[in-house]
Amino acid sequence: MSTGEIVNRVANSGLITIDMADYFPKEEDIVLFDLKPYLFMEMVLKEKDFREHLKNIDWTQFEGKNVAIHCSTDAIIPYWAYMLVTVSLAPYAIEIVKGDIPAVQKKIFQKRIEEIDGSQYTDQRIVVKGCGIKAITEEFYVMIAAQLAPYVKSMMYGEPCSTVPIYKKK
Repeated sequence: MSTGEIVNRVANSGLITIDMADYFPKEEDIVLFDLKPYLFMEMVLKEKDFREHLKNIDWTQFEGKNVAIHCSTDAIIPYWAYMLVTVSLAPYAIEIVKGDIPAVQKKIFQKRIEEIDGSQYTDQRIVVKGCGIKAITEEFYVMIAAQLAPYVKSMMYGEPCSTVPIYKKK
């Protein structure tokens, strides 16, 4: 006999939902460092001039930032130039990546997943949220599955109301 009371079975199920978007860095946390302004005619890297330009940069502006080093022109940049910029940024920046904003986001996202303490999910039933605002690629779902499978009782993918079983401890 039904009492007419609506019961939220999902809330009462004991499932823990992990939203991958919670680990995804925001673009505003990332700064681009473009090499182009430090090149001769914005096309050629002259070592002496480049080193002088780097000496005159106030690197403290990158304090606590994630930095993507890139060159917005088609110049050929030697590897050592990226290294010089990196050692100048290192005392201030959180993460430094050669690439664009998505490259930095990927590195930070990967690091955040690797830092998850799987033991907090020991013998828990988890759902890795499948739909969200961010387009999260398969590689990160692979990472979270590998990170948590040794600990959890069961792992599902999707939404608590509609899941796909992924793993169940035997």
